[in-house]
Amino acid sequence: MKKTFVLASALALAGLSSAAFAADGNWYVRGEAGTSRISVDELSGHDDDTVYGVRGGYWFNPNFAAEAFYTNLGEDSSDGASAKLDGFGVGVVGKKSFGPDNTGFFIDGRAGALHAKTDVRLAGLGSDSDHSTKPYVGVGAGYDFSQAFGVSLNYDYHRADAFGGDVTAKTLSLGGEFRF
Repeated sequence: MKKTFVLASALALAGLSSAAFAADGNWYVRGEAGTSRISVDELSGHDDDTVYGVRGGYWFNPNFAAEAFYTNLGEDSSDGASAKLDGFGVGVVGKKSFGPDNTGFFIDGRAGALHAKTDVRLAGLGSDSDHSTKPYVGVGAGYDFSQAFGVSLNYDYHRADAFGGDVTAKTLSLGGEFRF
């Protein structure tokens, strides 16, 4: 899986470096904050926590972008134990605007790979971490106030393997995107 992540990262960076430097003004940075519902092995028990992340990328045209990101999917602690799930990823974004000059209401979708890290700490026993690379998907709807700024409501589905268990994080976040 690490080879898949490295290959996806290399392809995204190659696409960004060759086409992006020839064009002008389509870079973006995006901040997101919201809530996540984390489940382990599809058990009925789950935890809701705050999620935040930052994304950056390049719009090749008004409907297609490549991006890289960092996201913190949540932390939990109780009875001397704590766990944290975060990761780095790369992906592609598709967007459909319904207003003039790519402003107004829009919908978008994204997909890619997330390299997740799960940290676990047990009081008196120490800590350990586990890594995995899995696909992610997401959808959003929002409003572009100008060609340089927009906001959106987003839903993302992330997966990770941690210590032999399957972890899912379903996130709902509000994002703000600045394009330059």
